[in-house]
Amino acid sequence: MIAEFNISGQDFKKAGEASFEVKTRLKRLGLPPELIRRVATATYEAELNVIIYAQKGKIKVCIEDNCVEVTIDDVGPGIPNIPLAMLEGYSTAPPHVKQLGYGSGMGLPNIKKNSDWMDIQSVVDGGTTLRFKVNLGTGNRQ
Repeated sequence: MIAEFNISGQDFKKAGEASFEVKTRLKRLGLPPELIRRVATATYEAELNVIIYAQKGKIKVCIEDNCVEVTIDDVGPGIPNIPLAMLEGYSTAPPHVKQLGYGSGMGLPNIKKNSDWMDIQSVVDGGTTLRFKVNLGTGNRQ
């Protein structure tokens, strides 16, 4: 594991800190810039989802044999309809979050777009586990 971060719900002042640190650590490892961009972008989107919707969460970043794998576990309301949540522009963010410039409904679609594999497991009133992988190598989708 290269990184593990605790995220607090509604802590918008710290939004992006974990994903920035992931980006920094991947740069230190000498990974390709495109791969770093994809991992950092997807991690940022996941980090924001925890901040917007959950009470708290944890991000774990590991380098496996041929990929960077990120797991995000949260304690939150869960996602009642994952296929609907995957639609670009679909958002359940409250108005005060949208006024801050977040909650446009692009988080999960952007995670999927920037990863080579993604899985969401969610239980209403039980939280969500999101995992995604970005393949090592050139950083391009395979």
